[in-house]
Amino acid sequence: MPFVSIRILEGHTQKRKNEISRRVTEAISEVAELPMDKIWVVIEDVPGSDWFVGGEPTREPKRL
Repeated sequence: MPFVSIRILEGHTQKRKNEISRRVTEAISEVAELPMDKIWVVIEDVPGSDWFVGGEPTREPKRL
């Protein structure tokens, strides 16, 4: 059973996290030829003060 752990900067909407989970699950299901209900995805929110890019803390997710 695949287990996927995703860490993202806190502040993303639940809608966006649901979409990330759906797409990751579909991709693994297709490539590994496994039913989707056998794939686990966990998304962990990381505060901007604990997420660093280029040695500097990040404050909020980029809006795309």
